[in-house]
Amino acid sequence: MLGPHFEQVCRYWTRHFAAEETVGGVPVRVETGTVHDVQERANHQLDVVVFGLADSGPEPVIAIGEAKWNEVMSMTHLDRLRHIRGLLTAQGSRVRPGAAGARLLCFSGAGFTDGLSHEAERHPDVVLIGPAELYRLRSQA
Repeated sequence: MLGPHFEQVCRYWTRHFAAEETVGGVPVRVETGTVHDVQERANHQLDVVVFGLADSGPEPVIAIGEAKWNEVMSMTHLDRLRHIRGLLTAQGSRVRPGAAGARLLCFSGAGFTDGLSHEAERHPDVVLIGPAELYRLRSQA
C-alpha cells in the first residue's frame, strides 16, 4: 500500500524541506495526530501535524494536513481540516497555541479539484502540495 508511505514522505518533506512560508513558521516537529470531537463523539485522524518553535510552554501548532496518494482532493477534505482546526482552537491557546492560525496542508498524489484550487488561491492559509512540490528542492521553490 502506497498510502501510508506517501503520508510518511509528506511528514518528512514538511519537517526537512518545506519553506517557512508554506507551513507558517519553522517546523521543529512533525507527527500524526488524533483530535477528539466531543459533539460528534468521534476521533479525527491527522496525517500531518506541524509544531513550531516555542519561547515557553507547549509548542504551537503551525499547520495540520491530510495526505491522499491515489485520491483527488476536494473541498470535502478542506472542510474536514477546517473543522479539525476549529476543534483544536476550541481547546484554547494554553493547550493548543497557534491552532487558530494553523495552515491547512493538502497533499495529493492525484491532484486537486478546481474548486479546491480556487479556494487555495483565495486563502493563503490553504496550501496544496503535489508530487512536483514534494520533489522540488527548497532552493528551487
